[in-house]
Amino acid sequence: MYIIVVLAVIIMTLLIFALLEYSFHQKLVFSIPVRVHINGTRGKSSVTRLIGGGLREGGIKTITKVTGTFPRLILEDGSDALIYRKSSANIMEQLSTVKFAAQRKTEVLVVECMALQPQYQKITENQMIHSTIGVMTNVRLDHTDVMGYTIPEIAESMGNSIPQNGKLFTAEHDHFNLLEQITSRKKTSIHQSNSEQITNEEMKHFKYLEHKENVALALSVCAEVGIDRKTALAGMYKCNPDAGALTKSRIDVFGKEIVFYNAFAANDPESTLMIWEKINDEIGFEGKTFFLLNNRQDRFERGKQLVEMLGSKLNNKFDFLMLVGDSIDVIEGIAVSNNIERKKIIGISKKNAEAVYEKTLELAQENSSIIAIGNMGGVGADIAKFFVHRETSKL
Repeated sequence: MYIIVVLAVIIMTLLIFALLEYSFHQKLVFSIPVRVHINGTRGKSSVTRLIGGGLREGGIKTITKVTGTFPRLILEDGSDALIYRKSSANIMEQLSTVKFAAQRKTEVLVVECMALQPQYQKITENQMIHSTIGVMTNVRLDHTDVMGYTIPEIAESMGNSIPQNGKLFTAEHDHFNLLEQITSRKKTSIHQSNSEQITNEEMKHFKYLEHKENVALALSVCAEVGIDRKTALAGMYKCNPDAGALTKSRIDVFGKEIVFYNAFAANDPESTLMIWEKINDEIGFEGKTFFLLNNRQDRFERGKQLVEMLGSKLNNKFDFLMLVGDSIDVIEGIAVSNNIERKKIIGISKKNAEAVYEKTLELAQENSSIIAIGNMGGVGADIAKFFVHRETSKL
């Protein structure tokens, strides 16, 4: 009987403590006037940074948080602060972000959604962020193991982060109707940005290869908060790119010139194809063209989808497909079954950046372009750093 009473007291104490903590958090989060919650398949980190840059330039005290390749807090002055994690990523991290921003009397908090499971996306929005502005960059086929195997399922899953009776801004076009259905149920207005309103001249001022879709979406959110286009763009140009942002490095070695495009973060077929088209249309490829695919065993489906896309969409437009990482023999078989010639496929058994670099020099002619795709994890980050550290010029 004594043990039961003690357990009851402990449970009651814990419940009271949890209720007090919840009440305290609600007070903190509603003390921040504007809260922007950003979700989507691709571009979340970039759009988060761009919105923050535009708002700061307009004199608004803003803190932004990205969970992209490496988690960061971007402070009021635009500087990055590393988020240290004792273990794997957890949505509870958003509570400390809100507390930090509230204590600094932040006017606008811009956070990237870090949840994948539908129920956690709902908890993050409805219990933690209570966004006044929702953002959905796009809806693409990814994380099918937790969000569903079809586009409508994925849209519904990410739709859990859309605010009730609020506003949603999106760059999505192909599946806009799915988002309209969700916002209609939530009595939330939806606003679609237009990348055609962004000029090539405006894009030239970025320190890295940004996408017009991201810029247009960020500008629409900044305008909603009251920042004019010119001011917002000026702030965006000052932004540091996310570690996963598309970058271009040029390397001159042994009379060979290699252009390395870090597109590891664009790890779904649609995003990869868009990057190919962007480089091809706006910059142009130089010499022999390589795709370098880093495959991870825990992301095997992505590697499969990427080689299927290369075979069906770009088969006659590249010279080599270099494979590195896990199960590259299996990926090679999938590539061949998708009509990619075996002579084009180069498997690199050693999982290190130096082996990739040496094989590239061996195959490269006077001019070559490499597009690194698949995943930044595993050996991906090391490869990107290896090439960047040897660059002679950088865009």
